Amino acid sequence: MSFTTGTLLLNESTTVAQLYRTEGDWDRVRMIAIEENRLQMRTLNASRRIYREVASRLRLLTDNELTLLIDGDRAEQIALAWLAICRRYRFIYDFVVDVVREKLLGLNRVLTYEDYERFFHHKAEWHPEVEQVAPSTQGKQRQVVFKTMREAGLLSAEGFMQPLMLSPRLIEVIVQDNPADLLVFLSSDVDVREWTARYA
Repeated sequence: MSFTTGTLLLNESTTVAQLYRTEGDWDRVRMIAIEENRLQMRTLNASRRIYREVASRLRLLTDNELTLLIDGDRAEQIALAWLAICRRYRFIYDFVVDVVREKLLGLNRVLTYEDYERFFHHKAEWHPEVEQVAPSTQGKQRQVVFKTMREAGLLSAEGFMQPLMLSPRLIEVIVQDNPADLLVFLSSDVDVREWTARYA
């Protein structure tokens, strides 16, 4: 539930991924990123905090996904940064797949704060760690989720949901790891089955 440090953090993610490709060691990457202020933060504490957040996400991408994050076009980079967030935070993954995607597939394209609140309270009934989140933090988390979805292109400024258009090479690297992760892009079941059959 600790996903209030940052939103998509695309530039920071590509910077850290490039460092990892060069160094091949996360400890070295951390040292260089922080000591040389590669993330261009104003304070040392901010640099440490943002690096920790970004690295925790990127560690969940495969080598092929990291390579595409570095070398891919902007749309592929955005999609992979979003995927890393969803892998890092199960709460966000479940919200997108169980609420956002289901609404869109049901031809309801409008996402509201009330949708998020219902999902939050449903999760709180089964997970004590969710129930313990302070109301002020709940509001911040909701704000971060909606802003991140807008940055990823899944949500318009007016609150309309839309699936991402995925390139064939992006689909392929995701299918090779876990086809179910394609759902976080609001893809249909038909598309996921077709892509899995083609690239698995």
